[in-house]
Amino acid sequence: MDHSEDRRIAHLDMDAFFASVELLQHPQLRGQALVIGGRRAARSSTGDYLRLRDYSGRGVVTTATYEARELGVRSGMGLMKAAQLAPDAILLPPNFDAYRDYSQRFKSAVSTISTQIEDLGIDEIYIDLTGLPEESVALGQRIKAAVTDATGLTASIGISPNKQLAKLCSDLDKPDGLTVLQRCDIPSRIWPLPVGKINGIGPRTTARLQQLGVHSIGDLAAFTPAWLIEQFGASFGHFLHRAAHGIDDRPVVTKRRAPKSVSRETTFERDLHARHDRAELAQIFTSLCERVADDLRRKGVRGRTIGIKLRYADFSTLTRDHSIDQPTRDPQRIRRAAGECLKRVPLEQRLRLLGVRVSGLISEEQAAAAEPLQLEFDWTGCT
Repeated sequence: MDHSEDRRIAHLDMDAFFASVELLQHPQLRGQALVIGGRRAARSSTGDYLRLRDYSGRGVVTTATYEARELGVRSGMGLMKAAQLAPDAILLPPNFDAYRDYSQRFKSAVSTISTQIEDLGIDEIYIDLTGLPEESVALGQRIKAAVTDATGLTASIGISPNKQLAKLCSDLDKPDGLTVLQRCDIPSRIWPLPVGKINGIGPRTTARLQQLGVHSIGDLAAFTPAWLIEQFGASFGHFLHRAAHGIDDRPVVTKRRAPKSVSRETTFERDLHARHDRAELAQIFTSLCERVADDLRRKGVRGRTIGIKLRYADFSTLTRDHSIDQPTRDPQRIRRAAGECLKRVPLEQRLRLLGVRVSGLISEEQAAAAEPLQLEFDWTGCT
């Protein structure tokens, strides 16, 4: 039974977080298409900001301002492809130290209002507001003001009876939005949304649902649990039915458990071939390793077992692991070790998904100095 009507859960999502932090350092770029990605200096040799049209080499988009997103640029896209869509967009390299600093600032500001916070990552949190006396709009405005005072940045907040609905409605009025949604608002505010907006429904499931004539969340809500179970199995079928009707019993989990592993993966927009698409795969592979390394730094851990995950065009999945002598959080060492795993897998088929994982984690206090690895892998060697 869902008891979420007795609860008040907020989902706070910082607006274009990385790009917004960069704009604090480069205020003259406000209102322009700005892309964060790559590893180059912020300015070209002439002293001007580097434009995407002048970029060449590996790299993917970490994030982009709303002006760049309107041109079709999105996170995870190769920078060369982004340059075709927005050649005049300005390119800045990511500054993860600054992002972590501002992440801590906004979370500390929210904790002065409610300590019931679940950390979802560098730029988003859940907040349990159930026991606070203020009405939701005033409370949401106070949280937003505290975040802006602490960081100079804006956030969008959704307040609803449960996590699923809160995450959906935090995205309804971006940027700088505040949306309060009750169960009675589901037909008018939630059901018209694309089914892929539900957290837990990825691109492949979205495509399959669309083939079955399910395009909106309202379409999904119209089907019986029995039909969904027949199509997707008991567990996922039940999840789809509950999500479409705004049912979610999950609590806000405030206690941080020590992670057993850290991983990042991406499903490609189209199936990629190791030889024909090696440049694009190399960009994605490097980005995944860098993002895993950043997650390790943020969590204060290192790992000595590096693994990869491949999903082929026929949906078969394969994993490989490689253990190193000393635990690491260095992105280059992670890439080299992950490359050793790639040498042990067949790469003739096209790929749908690529993932990188680090396990065997220990804290920084326990970690000894890591020795350099003498391992190399390059996608250009694929045939």
